[in-house]
Amino acid sequence: MTMKMYNIKDIEGFMNIVNECQGSVYIISPEGDKLNLKSKLTQYYALASIFSSPMISELQLETEDPESAKRLMEFMMSGN
Repeated sequence: MTMKMYNIKDIEGFMNIVNECQGSVYIISPEGDKLNLKSKLTQYYALASIFSSPMISELQLETEDPESAKRLMEFMMSGN
């Protein structure tokens, strides 16, 4: 399932949810590249570039597991 998330303020909480997800969670770059966000290497890259501001304004994700997508949506709806 592909989804867009907006205005993520709790980056640490977001990463905790990603790490708890079953299956892969991909971040999709504006160029269409997919990077597995559960990979520690990708997390370091993301922290250095995308997450360098105190809030993530927009992020496109793809999940393999429907329950993981549900957890991510619940996180967004909680006001993170």
